[in-house]
Amino acid sequence: MYYLIKNTLVPCTKYDVQNTDEPYVAIVTRKEWQEDQDTFDMGIETEPGSKEILVTQAEINYDSITGTFSIPNRDNLSDEDYKFAFALDEKGIVFIDNTEITKRIIRDIQITKKWKVPSYERFIYDFLIEIIKRDLTIMENYERELDNINYSIIYEESDLSSRRLNQIRADIRDLSNHYDQLIDFGEILEENENNFFKEENLRYFRSFINRIDRLYDRASSIKDYTIQVRDIYRAQLDIKQNRIMTILTIVTTIFTPLMFIVGWYGMNFKYMPELNMPEAYPSVMIACLVISIISLLFFKQKKWL
Repeated sequence: MYYLIKNTLVPCTKYDVQNTDEPYVAIVTRKEWQEDQDTFDMGIETEPGSKEILVTQAEINYDSITGTFSIPNRDNLSDEDYKFAFALDEKGIVFIDNTEITKRIIRDIQITKKWKVPSYERFIYDFLIEIIKRDLTIMENYERELDNINYSIIYEESDLSSRRLNQIRADIRDLSNHYDQLIDFGEILEENENNFFKEENLRYFRSFINRIDRLYDRASSIKDYTIQVRDIYRAQLDIKQNRIMTILTIVTTIFTPLMFIVGWYGMNFKYMPELNMPEAYPSVMIACLVISIISLLFFKQKKWL
């Protein structure tokens, strides 16, 4: 797939790309890139995506910039990343992708973007923004979920799902790492070492870096929030355990004198005068009740109940 960057992305042919002064965008497979690489006439020292793609990065060559994208799946951050390579120079950018993700991004740009002042730099900016356009909503959803978890813990409506909390932390960690890589990527573009981009349009890359910085700060805040929620949960567990220990202590304290009475009169010595007294049984019952009531009143006064 080939496009010329005009007021919008205009589909064209490979021949048009090779015979135009306008910036272009090309999407090719790995096989097509190996067959047609020379036709793009880029001074490439480091073959893009020749090794396993692990991160988003850019490398400056003598007369080109090559690199890779490793983009977390925003629908399920636990899934495998979308991975593809690219190569660019002052004439245009080539995406080397055996998946559909690049085509999907380009199609969205073609449908939604119409530029009053079209430029190569603006297209790259919009492409990068398409990658992160849903991230703010994702962050807000995580924050709301953590708020609900926090509320449930405080008001004891449900127990904390440690697995879910760990999953949120893992997802946010992956996004933070991705933002780190995108910041480095944007800085390489902004440095414009090979003078591929117009000086007045470098502001697009600075704008992108600033946006990523804000997302990174938001992700760091959510990561701290997960730690806070875990600490609150542990504090609530300690409070519950303290309540249980308090109740057990109170019960033990109340029944200790009663057990003493039971033990005392359970010895069955022959000459225990109380055994032959008619009022002994009700007296012991009353004594037990009085001891229990006095103990309960004492704990109530101390606010231990």
